[in-house]
Amino acid sequence: MLKIAYHPIYKHPLPEGHRFPMQKYELLPQQLLYEGSCTEDNFFEPGLPEDADILRAHTPAYYSDLRAGKIPARAMRKVGFPWSEALVLRERIIAAGTIQACHFALDYGVSMNIAGGTHHAYSDRGEAFCMLNDQAIAAHYLLAKGLARRILILDLDVHQGNGTAEIFRNIPEVFTFSMHGKANYPFKKEISDRDIPLEKGTTDGPYLQILQEQLHELFKLQQPDFVFFLSGVDVLQTDKLGTLGLTPEGCRQRDIMVFEWCHNHGLPVVCSMGGGYSPQLSTIVDAHANTFRIAGQVFF
Repeated sequence: MLKIAYHPIYKHPLPEGHRFPMQKYELLPQQLLYEGSCTEDNFFEPGLPEDADILRAHTPAYYSDLRAGKIPARAMRKVGFPWSEALVLRERIIAAGTIQACHFALDYGVSMNIAGGTHHAYSDRGEAFCMLNDQAIAAHYLLAKGLARRILILDLDVHQGNGTAEIFRNIPEVFTFSMHGKANYPFKKEISDRDIPLEKGTTDGPYLQILQEQLHELFKLQQPDFVFFLSGVDVLQTDKLGTLGLTPEGCRQRDIMVFEWCHNHGLPVVCSMGGGYSPQLSTIVDAHANTFRIAGQVFF
């Protein structure tokens, strides 16, 4: 069964001015239920993670300041949200959702988080709407519990996973792969284990060919036993914050390629949604919904 992390706090509390396109967190599960792609049984409500789980990926000083509201104003401006207890709680619950999804992926092959993909969160700071790095936290959890030995983080958001690259810079058990817009934020990139920067306007054909080649090589050279997939739909040509030129069908083919690759190689995969900022909310929701539809079709 496809198990999906969703909590009502995903859609709240978001400060005024940030509610679009964050409304997708409410509309996406509604759409999946309405069309029959999912039932209520597919969803689970994550609780809270252990502090120890977060502290494997984030420094004690940063996490303590984040919990206490002591992050300097300048640093919070880089995050993009004003600090609040509820906002930090939301980040913690998102991380717990990705951790819990790991167990479902080990049982069923795939699991999803409606939110997450907070790949701009560094070990000691937040950036760009990301304060706690859910996939980094969950990857550390798997290693600590002996549930995986060689992890691939497959980041296909239009933005480089700079925080994830920094967190795993000296951890050979986790291979960080980021295929992103060359001209996109962050303008000062970190160094992932493998970065594939794409030129402005890269369209479906070249994008999918490059991805297919990379997936083939990644399995041959890395032999991962667990995959985290960051499936941002900000790769769409319509995206306000992206520089790539994918169509909705190209984005759908990307997801088919990744899930079939994981399924064919017997790799458990946890998917976090990442970004999406097209002007029409329906475009964002449908592109994300495709990811869930395809996961269900490929694995079940």
